[in-house]
Amino acid sequence: MTTMLDWITGPLAYPFMQRALAVSVVVAAVCAVLSCYLVLKGWSLMGDAISHAVLPGIVLAYVAGLPLVLGAFAAGLSCALLTGYLKQNSRIKEDTVMGIVFSGLFGLGLVLFTKVDTDQHLDHILFGNVLGTSTRDLIETAIVAGGTLVVVLVRWRDLLVWCFDPGHARTIGLPVRTLHYGLLVLLALTIVASLKAVGIILVVAMLIGPGATAYMLTDRFGRMLVIAASTAVASAIVGTLVSFHVDAAPGAAIVLVQAAQFVAAALLAPRHGMLARRRTAPAASRSPAE
Repeated sequence: MTTMLDWITGPLAYPFMQRALAVSVVVAAVCAVLSCYLVLKGWSLMGDAISHAVLPGIVLAYVAGLPLVLGAFAAGLSCALLTGYLKQNSRIKEDTVMGIVFSGLFGLGLVLFTKVDTDQHLDHILFGNVLGTSTRDLIETAIVAGGTLVVVLVRWRDLLVWCFDPGHARTIGLPVRTLHYGLLVLLALTIVASLKAVGIILVVAMLIGPGATAYMLTDRFGRMLVIAASTAVASAIVGTLVSFHVDAAPGAAIVLVQAAQFVAAALLAPRHGMLARRRTAPAASRSPAE
């Protein structure tokens, strides 16, 4: 009879599973930290926009013989800058601009991909190929993710003030423009680092789920960062192990675990969960005389 210990350690007997688990944990941790800022700033769709916009950059980098990571980063950053420019110079709202930009660039990427003669598989770009992670891929991802984490954690208070009130941040002398574009650069780097693990489509969920879950569970940002990172790392471990046993894609399994975590938090959170709100609603509706 298979024990829980065997269920956990069995997959780790294979080197490719060890690398898959390691890169999934690294990606989950950095995505979780950034997701807290994206949720507070209302930038969840920005992660969606950049992740889809990297596809034409990947194709063009392949044609030019350049590293795919370089093309992905250039395309993602261009998407972020183009979105900011259109928002500032038109009457269209930011979410509408992001929808137009990312869908247009993603469509361009699909057209370019069909015209390029390559043995690269589109499925690996869209959905990731974490089981094919090499030692070099793991090192590159760790360097990008580690650098991003260091920058965010060093300036986390400044970023927090800017997310809540850009006007106040400007008043107290914070470099608002630098923080704005710095966060966009970090977001683009994180998405590029996550492509190998979960692909273009699923990275969006990893940039939203942990922050949304933590937001339901606490009102303090420091705790929000810790909760988001903890739940994301846990989902990476559980999702990767489950994917081995049920023969499923690890990226999709990780995202499903994160979705389950959010549903549980939305229902059971002590203060902001649906059940807690339902219990307090009748009491709040009573008059003082009652």
